[in-house]
Amino acid sequence: MNIRLHKEGYPVILLVFFLLLAVFLTLNLVFPAQTVFHYLIYLAAIVFYYYVIRFFRAPERSLRVDPKLIYSGADGKVVVVEEVFEKEYFQDKRKQVSVFMSPTDVHVNWYPAGGEIKYFRHIQGDYIIASLPKSSDRNERTSIVVETAEKKEVMFRQIAGTVARRIVCYAKEGKNARQGDELGIIKFGSRFDFFLPLDAEIMVKPGDKVVGCKTIIAQLPAT
Repeated sequence: MNIRLHKEGYPVILLVFFLLLAVFLTLNLVFPAQTVFHYLIYLAAIVFYYYVIRFFRAPERSLRVDPKLIYSGADGKVVVVEEVFEKEYFQDKRKQVSVFMSPTDVHVNWYPAGGEIKYFRHIQGDYIIASLPKSSDRNERTSIVVETAEKKEVMFRQIAGTVARRIVCYAKEGKNARQGDELGIIKFGSRFDFFLPLDAEIMVKPGDKVVGCKTIIAQLPAT
């Protein structure tokens, strides 16, 4: 697995660098004599900057393409596995699996399934805690529906959280998605939902740690 920085991170990393530099310069102009307080500020800034850089790590991952499998589109912890009524697109009951991404998790997202993108919407909303079930249809989010080669439609949803304030999604309606390709990134803490057919076999349970492109979330039945 190769690690690189995501292109969406560079503007943030540079902005934070110059903000911290401005703080250092101002601190030393106002209080030129170096004290323990200065060193604590320097240490805190270095640690903070390290985590800002770390947040935008973008590992390169590969998977075995299989139209019957739904891979995790994100790193994190499973917080929901339940049957719900999906009202945005399907207008029927679906199996929902939700993965919560903490600020320390990789926040790049990948396509859990491949096929034609039948539906894409970016919806503005609230910024409540992403681990709560109500965040799925109240927070800012993108919803993507892919029709697989087996003619099964699956929805996955990127959801912003309390800290996350920007969702980047590269999906375009009418285009073809390849399973395992990069879908986008959610900045600073968020959630990834799956809405699957009722006859899908769920392979995870609440509390499980999952890895994008590695963990199998569900298996779709053969047509």
